[in-house]
Amino acid sequence: MALEIEAFSTGSKKLLVILILTVAWLLAFSSRLFSVIRFESIIHEFDPWFNYRATRELVENDFYHFLNWFDDTAWYPLGRIVGGTVYPGLMVTSGTLHYILNSLNITVHIRDVCVFLAPLFSGLTAICTFLLTREVWNEGAGLFAACFMAIVPGYVSRSVAGSYDNEAIAIFALMLTYFLWIRSMKTGSVFWSCLTALAYFYMVSAWGGYVFIINLVPLHALVLVVMGRFSSRLYIAYSTFFTMGLLLSMQIPFVGFQPVRTSEHMAAHGVFVLLQAYMFLMTVRDRMSWEAFKDLFVGLMVIAGGAVFLVVVFLTYAGYIAPWSGRFYSLFDTGYARIHIPIIASVSEHQPPTWSSLFLDLHMLLIAFPAGVWACYRNLTDEVVFILLYALTASYFAGVMVRLVLTLTPIVCVVAAVIFSRTTTLYLSEKFEPPIEESEMWLFDQEEKNKESDGERSRAASPSSPSRQTSSSASSRSTLESESPAAASTEEDAAERKRRREEFEAAMALPRNLIFGLIMILLLFFTVHSIWVTSSAYSSPSVVLETWSNGKRSILDDFREAYFWLRQNTHPQSRIMSWWDYGYQIAGFAKRTTIVDNNTWNNSHIALVGKAMSSDEATAYELLRMLDVNYVLVIFGGVIGYGGDDINKFLWMVRIAQGEYPEEIKESNYFTEKGEYRVDSAASETLKNSLMYKLCYHEFGLLRSLPDQPLGFDRTRSVEIGKKDIKLSFLEEAYTSEHWLVRIYRVKDMVNREESTIGRRSTKLKKKMIYKSLKTDGKLRGYIKNKQKVVRGKGRKRSQQSPVSGVS
Repeated sequence: MALEIEAFSTGSKKLLVILILTVAWLLAFSSRLFSVIRFESIIHEFDPWFNYRATRELVENDFYHFLNWFDDTAWYPLGRIVGGTVYPGLMVTSGTLHYILNSLNITVHIRDVCVFLAPLFSGLTAICTFLLTREVWNEGAGLFAACFMAIVPGYVSRSVAGSYDNEAIAIFALMLTYFLWIRSMKTGSVFWSCLTALAYFYMVSAWGGYVFIINLVPLHALVLVVMGRFSSRLYIAYSTFFTMGLLLSMQIPFVGFQPVRTSEHMAAHGVFVLLQAYMFLMTVRDRMSWEAFKDLFVGLMVIAGGAVFLVVVFLTYAGYIAPWSGRFYSLFDTGYARIHIPIIASVSEHQPPTWSSLFLDLHMLLIAFPAGVWACYRNLTDEVVFILLYALTASYFAGVMVRLVLTLTPIVCVVAAVIFSRTTTLYLSEKFEPPIEESEMWLFDQEEKNKESDGERSRAASPSSPSRQTSSSASSRSTLESESPAAASTEEDAAERKRRREEFEAAMALPRNLIFGLIMILLLFFTVHSIWVTSSAYSSPSVVLETWSNGKRSILDDFREAYFWLRQNTHPQSRIMSWWDYGYQIAGFAKRTTIVDNNTWNNSHIALVGKAMSSDEATAYELLRMLDVNYVLVIFGGVIGYGGDDINKFLWMVRIAQGEYPEEIKESNYFTEKGEYRVDSAASETLKNSLMYKLCYHEFGLLRSLPDQPLGFDRTRSVEIGKKDIKLSFLEEAYTSEHWLVRIYRVKDMVNREESTIGRRSTKLKKKMIYKSLKTDGKLRGYIKNKQKVVRGKGRKRSQQSPVSGVS
């Protein structure tokens, strides 16, 4: 690509460039479709599900309804004002594309637009990378950069089909803004500066990473002023970009007055004031003496800088300007978030990257990156200064947070393309004329023996040649290319130069072939590695798990099964409590109200959920009743060996709850006496009695997960659980997915009368006599009930004298 593009005619060169960029776009789009081919057209991960819901709300209604949309199914009972808490650029982009396609009678569902938006914009990002690199270096390097950007895993991780997140369009907006900034700075055109501001506005509407732009561009302008490279072009470009970009960015409801009221934006204001003062000094410089100008320059710069500093400090102290946010502090102190904002530290993508993850995302570009930085430093221009500043700052921030490797990837592609372009142009060009110090390493011994005699003869033949008048050390640093035909005064010198060039090219034939082979091998390995990582690591949706056993592929669809059960078997007004990771998916799949979700804007509300999960069942029940929770959902991977379950996340729940309720929740209570976090028989009693432990391991002690292991063996943690006879008093199991990955419990209603602990009173009665008739039992004689008893042989005694007289 970089080999002698100039050799083509203008039309052929343009056609070749367009062809290569088209292939890069197609490669970028097609390499991101593995997830659709293997699974289906589905939204991935967690955050994309909220973005999809918001986009669907925008398409089904209108933009003004979307801006005023109040989502009462999120953060119950608080709710969420979506229009004022979201960057709308992603939704508006998808909605506009959906409207255009349907206007052209191309019927397409909004879900498919959302799924394929990231692969579509990945091709546009590759083209913007080409434009930026061409502006900084040359067209050959730009083609290298476009091809690298099309398939590099560091960018693919956020742009596969179904990854409907803000970064899907944000990286395109980032590279477009940088390209337009370089173009406006080089031309000093108000037109290009306005386009830069518009691109910045699109970036602000798409992603919170716009803060990186509004700090890097002022840093570039400030460094150019310090280096003595100030120009009217820089003044016009920055002043137009800053004023117009500031006004446009404030039109985003979620941003509002942050550009004038937060510390993250103050650097841009300070550089703007500094450039105005500097331009004023340059205007009056020709009208003053040097001594007076120097005094005025120093005094005005000190006054301007001090005034800006004091104003910012005063406004910050007065409360008008917000201080640095906790997320900003976490970029400079890696331990700050763990201590003060555990909810930020609990996210895996906020952890520092490892070398293995960097190599996985960048491969051989990581090795070419330092060499490219050195090549840029050797050819320092105004635009190259920007590239170096971008490389240094992005390298630092990527080393602090895994997620920011995404911002490092574009500049790595640009800088690596520079060194590849320089190498191929230097060693593989048809008109290859390397410096003398390199050629002398390969010339024959006879050339070394005759070097002195050749030098004397050349000086005698051409006394005016500058290369012959220098010392021997200076002569060794000169190049064959500097020996133009005008410097040779005789045909003998021309013939000698031609002979030496032919000898050098013959001697360098083998090294040139080796270099060409090495470059091709590196590019081939990079391509294979990128496609393999894209296929195996970044093309599996989190809602569908894939396993392989004995060469057979199995799909574990527990997440969607559980969400579908919720949607079909619970009341539409049911409230589901889970850890915040799954809030967006529950709202998107099951269409049910959630207590917390992935927005994480209310730390105290999340801490309340963490407290409920960390407390015993009776205490948790009171919190569940207070939050009107109907169902509790937990993720448990002990049966299939899924490592991302809630038991592994449980300590973060404890830490977040401890931050709000330090008297009731203490992290140390959940460790063993040796300070270990264990779930087996050595686990602490506090852990065993916690609601999370009970919900995950309820009736797990009756299950044998592996044939050669005892009952209740946890495959994820490779231990036998410590408590198997778990009984629930206030919750009952409602649903467990096929592989026990998702477990849902129903919160019992409160009983009208509590059961008394005192036993019921009992009365001892005599056994009643059973009467049977002759009809029922012929063997028994009947008798008259209550019959008078007659005693035979004993009559009533009579007196001796008859009571009636005259009777004998």
